Amino acid sequence: MKKMNYSRTGIAAALLGAAVLASGCSVGAQAPVSMPGTIQVENVENSNVITVTGSEAVKVVPDMAEITCSVYSRGDSAAACQETNAKDLEAALAVLKELGIAETSIQTSSYGMQPIRNWNSDTQEITGYEMTTTLTVSDIPLDQAGTVMSKTIASGVNSIDNVSYFSSTYDASYQEALKGAVAMAQAKAEAIAAASQKTISTVIHVEEQGYNPSARYTNANLRAPKMAGAASKEMMADMAVMPGEISVEASVTADFAISE
Repeated sequence: MKKMNYSRTGIAAALLGAAVLASGCSVGAQAPVSMPGTIQVENVENSNVITVTGSEAVKVVPDMAEITCSVYSRGDSAAACQETNAKDLEAALAVLKELGIAETSIQTSSYGMQPIRNWNSDTQEITGYEMTTTLTVSDIPLDQAGTVMSKTIASGVNSIDNVSYFSSTYDASYQEALKGAVAMAQAKAEAIAAASQKTISTVIHVEEQGYNPSARYTNANLRAPKMAGAASKEMMADMAVMPGEISVEASVTADFAISE
């Protein structure tokens, strides 16, 4: 009887072949995988593919603002501190409502009270209390942001912590940026192919990268405060707001098939 010798590699290959034949598939064939936000074309050899990235930024002038402000109070006792803070807060809220800001656009985003200690003494005794209440005011048309800040400061707000800017045309600007990103990716692929004495034949796969709509403001939420006539006349004397431009950015990764 002849003695048969089988290598581990040969056995593994035989088992793989049997499994493939049993499943009715051919070796090397893979089912196409589709992912959200992608374009996929099947049956292109990996050796004939160029993968590139593209990005584009579109500048847009914001038209909406969000203001974060604070009411800070101090008092000899916790009760006195809280009373002062509540009084100033109510005055600020009343002014916001007078300016036409909807209650749904006003949020108490944080608040807290803590003791004030004399850290230079041995006992570090409490000498008073301090309290901060933070308000976030949203849905403010940009041309009214200065009035909102000036009026709330006059009523009891003693800190403007942050002003954020948004655009109600963000979606259209993002679509424009996406087109620019794809065009850049294609231009890069064409340059790489030309350097290799080849040409681009088709796009195989395009995937959106890093969508971050932090400056997006939807028109469905748009509701302009109804300023009183006197308040509108005083806008020119209010705090100046210079938003500049915000950048709407889009990035893609794309695979292009190449041919001789």
